[in-house]
Amino acid sequence: MTSGANIKTDHTTHVRVPYAWAAAGLCALALAGCSVLGAVRPGTGSDDKAATNAVKPAAARPAQRPAGPVPAVLADAHVNIDDGAVVGVGMPMSLVFEHPVPVAERAAVERALTVSSTPRVTGAWSWVKDRNLLDGGRLDYRPREYWPTGTKVTLRAGPGSGPGASLHRRFTVGRSLVATVDVRDHSMTVVRGGVATRIPITAGAPGMETWNGVMVVSNKERRLLMDSRTVGFGDAYKGYYNYAVHLTSSGTYLHENPLADVHAGRENVTHGCVGLPTDGTARRFFEEVIPGDVVRVTGAPETVDPGNGYGDWNVPWSTWLAGSALR
Repeated sequence: MTSGANIKTDHTTHVRVPYAWAAAGLCALALAGCSVLGAVRPGTGSDDKAATNAVKPAAARPAQRPAGPVPAVLADAHVNIDDGAVVGVGMPMSLVFEHPVPVAERAAVERALTVSSTPRVTGAWSWVKDRNLLDGGRLDYRPREYWPTGTKVTLRAGPGSGPGASLHRRFTVGRSLVATVDVRDHSMTVVRGGVATRIPITAGAPGMETWNGVMVVSNKERRLLMDSRTVGFGDAYKGYYNYAVHLTSSGTYLHENPLADVHAGRENVTHGCVGLPTDGTARRFFEEVIPGDVVRVTGAPETVDPGNGYGDWNVPWSTWLAGSALR
């Protein structure tokens, strides 16, 4: 069978997704959320270009101090990063609300949130249209460039009063890992700590291409059921796949695929996922990757939307700033 599907729909019968895609609990590193059944609605591509990969500390933007009580909506906000977690350099902070925040109330929500980091890093909040949520259901924070390794970040709501003032997170950015998939030459170059490794892969076949652009690892599964019937491919495949690294809420994974033993480095034959050989290549990548690591795909026709997983890096910085209610 071919690899698990990408083509703008969820390709597994049992997918675990992070809070930014569905409200649920998560563990410190897996960042896994609730299970969903069946396909989700199609998304569309974006013409935005990915932000630069350069990592440079920058002066912090002056903190917005809360004026008055912290909005109650923050009391039920779900944060995609657990307190004390270690994440990759691409992980945005993502808040998902129980109910969509009206436009008139969004500025107050942003003013109530303070982000501080060591070293100081320029970053900003932006309202993201999540593919599985109504408008106003998700608010993300990302730096202008990837987080510097070793950065310690604190998020808090306050020092105002109110039920939302209890929101507080601290996390650390770990070592840098950025994997670049070139679908044209069927390879993936993994750069970890400045050391590059090239791996043969097979990506989406014509008509079922892998998403282009920057994606961020949300969680990973040692073994995952994938079923073609959830995406309209009939009985093309159904089975468990190993070493599945989750990239988008529409169902894009990077995982072990027996077809890669023959086609990796030669041609693209999957239904949209990135397939790795079964000779230990997939297992090694799985073991070294953590949530927040970056997978960047080049050479494919359509760019992943910002709200399809953590596609925030596909938004130019000026556009990202314009997505804040404070501008």
